[in-house]
Amino acid sequence: MAPLENTDKAPHIPVLIDPIIRAATPVSGVWVDGTFGAGGYTRRLLDAGADRVIAIDRDPQVFEMAAGWAGEYGDRLRMVAGTFSDLDLLAGEPVDGVVLDLGVSSMQLDQAERGFSFMQDGPLDMRMSDHGPSAADLLNAADEAQIADVLYHYGEERASRRIARAIIAARPLTTTGQLADVIVNQLPRPRPGQSHPATRSFQAIRIWVNDEFGQLAEGLAAAERALKPGGTLAVVSFHSLEDRVVKRFLQSRAATSGGGSRHAPATSVDAPTFTQPTRRAIGADNAELAVNPRARSAFLRLGVRTDAPARDLDTRVIALPRLPQKGGRG
Repeated sequence: MAPLENTDKAPHIPVLIDPIIRAATPVSGVWVDGTFGAGGYTRRLLDAGADRVIAIDRDPQVFEMAAGWAGEYGDRLRMVAGTFSDLDLLAGEPVDGVVLDLGVSSMQLDQAERGFSFMQDGPLDMRMSDHGPSAADLLNAADEAQIADVLYHYGEERASRRIARAIIAARPLTTTGQLADVIVNQLPRPRPGQSHPATRSFQAIRIWVNDEFGQLAEGLAAAERALKPGGTLAVVSFHSLEDRVVKRFLQSRAATSGGGSRHAPATSVDAPTFTQPTRRAIGADNAELAVNPRARSAFLRLGVRTDAPARDLDTRVIALPRLPQKGGRG
């Protein structure tokens, strides 16, 4: 999708799609695009040789926007409303590949009425679907400690307490412009080249509204269940916390567990469910950056499914960010 905020008007080009295509060559069989968005990944996969793509998104608007071109692929494209946390159930069959492009899409950022952007004033919404509480609902009801925890744990915002206190004082908040002003007034002026002061806070609140970390954990487990042996998992992220979760997931799934030692008996050993073509995240090369500046902060991680049975997922193992059970971060 896209970094949290970007002011350029580059086309909605699928980020890091070329290394995904190369890793899966020859592209064939059934793929799941768990974050359909503007359809960039789906179209490239179909054009590269995928027999079918099951395109999933929780934003109902994306399917309306695809109406002008989706018909050219006929029954090779199936669009499904839902979240990628349920991708194995929504697909309804074993698949040969899964691609997930995490975060908010550039298309959503460009729509001021969706409330994702601090660069355009609009309703304080931030919902990727049309269900559940909006950012305004949550921020106007939560206590100071809870807001501070969200900003700190989901956005790594060091001034979380100060910003939370200012949000409480400024309530009720109804627009992105109001929220951005509150945040900017609590932070020093950025130096040249630094991101906008509201970047971390808007990112954290968006993640909170959409339960993005919970969705990510469930989506990785769903992909493991859905993929055939030899199938490809490709995950693109723009946020270091998201990338860390994907990295830990693939590391844990590519390793055996329960080896024991001379001091303790061996426990049951789980066979690896994934192999890793590369242990490092793949970034955009200069050629991609020249045509798609949005790729500058993107990470791609790849896994190849083995024939071992899918495992239950322990979110502690993958370092899933979580809010404290009680207010305060200590």
